[in-house]
Amino acid sequence: MQLLACNFWSLQMNAMCLSKNPSLGRRQLCYDTFSSACSPSQPLPSDSLSLHSISTSQSVKNPTKDLAQLFGKITPFTTRRSLFSSFFLLSFFHPSRYLPAQALGDPSVTIEEVTPTVFPSGALFPTENRIVQLFEKNTYSVVNIFDVTLRPQLNVTGAVEVPEGNGSGVVWDTQGHIVTNYHVIGNALTRNPSPGQVVARVNILASEGVQKNFEGKLVGADRAKDLAILRVEAPEDLLKPILVGQSSSLRVGQQCLAIGNPFGFDHTLTVGVISGLNRDIFSQTGVTISGGIQTDAAINPGNSGGPLLDSKGNLIGINTAIFTQTGTSAGVGFAIPSSTVLKIVPQLIQFGKVFQAGLNVDIAPDLIANQLNVRYGALVVQVPGNSLAAKAGLLPTTRGFAGNIILGDIIIAVDNKPVKNKAELYKALDDYNVGDQVTLKIQRGSENLELPVTLEEKSS
Repeated sequence: MQLLACNFWSLQMNAMCLSKNPSLGRRQLCYDTFSSACSPSQPLPSDSLSLHSISTSQSVKNPTKDLAQLFGKITPFTTRRSLFSSFFLLSFFHPSRYLPAQALGDPSVTIEEVTPTVFPSGALFPTENRIVQLFEKNTYSVVNIFDVTLRPQLNVTGAVEVPEGNGSGVVWDTQGHIVTNYHVIGNALTRNPSPGQVVARVNILASEGVQKNFEGKLVGADRAKDLAILRVEAPEDLLKPILVGQSSSLRVGQQCLAIGNPFGFDHTLTVGVISGLNRDIFSQTGVTISGGIQTDAAINPGNSGGPLLDSKGNLIGINTAIFTQTGTSAGVGFAIPSSTVLKIVPQLIQFGKVFQAGLNVDIAPDLIANQLNVRYGALVVQVPGNSLAAKAGLLPTTRGFAGNIILGDIIIAVDNKPVKNKAELYKALDDYNVGDQVTLKIQRGSENLELPVTLEEKSS
């Protein structure tokens, strides 16, 4: 079957015919329209044209003529299937949908009559005003960070800087130190840059609303805590250090605000509440960070490295991750608590790295410990002879004369904090600094002992 083209000109001509001959029936016009609009592309025979003209003229004279007889005269030139196919196509390709519509208006009214009254916005509610002031105050302490990776180019001597990704950061002090996430500049850090090397571009918002661009030079980075420090050579009046608050006093349900650059939209504010505390954050660097803050404030890609503020505008965390299967905010975001930031950032600024407190002993992985029937606690495998743990009397795992394994000390608590496995031991030691003395509760054979041990430096 050949689908016949429809002739809109024929439709318009029939519409004109209806206007000039109001006595013409609608059904008569419909069938007559289809017989002309959906006619074959070849010219009709003369006798067919005369027959069609006779039917049309008779229809005008007698609009009540039997439609069946009229349809029978049209059928030799247009099949029923073609007729209904054309009708179906016309229902979609109606001229009013695709052709310019005629402007309809009511000249009896004026613009003033149809323009509603515009009421002044008035003063903000106290809660709104407080949030607005917090954003306006702290937005100048939030920067936009673009990761920069040096890539050699063909036919060019040297290398050029190419932006790789973006994130957020906070101004830490007036010396130009910027705090952000390790993974925000992770591409550049994988090339092991030396301190002082440019690894990012930092955009700082000026008071006049213009963003000024600076080179971000690496100061230090700690992958284990997903934190990094950059330094920019910016005027002191442009640097607005953020105020740091206490995360240890947070309570679930209190309000919080997140400022960042999600999806490249600079200085975006989202508001939510603290929805959980002491969460384990599975960072994009592949490590687990304990003590994280969970919030329902919308955190999206680009918010990483930005501040999480309390209702007073103080920094309580650095936004670092979201829990989602789509890559966008799902109402579960995480931030590194300010207590951890305060512990890590000064070391990164001073030494370029973090000195982690530890026992300087080897702990058996959980799988091996389970094979040795150690179901609870952290099994000590090796203890270096010159370590403080050895001087305190901590015993390693050894082999007997017959080749049998003699289990070493099993640490089951640190200062009365239970330790179930290796991960919990490291988590418990995170709260201490190098040189602090802790009391280890250990299981040695069938007896329980307590050993005071001084924590050593364990570089991350």
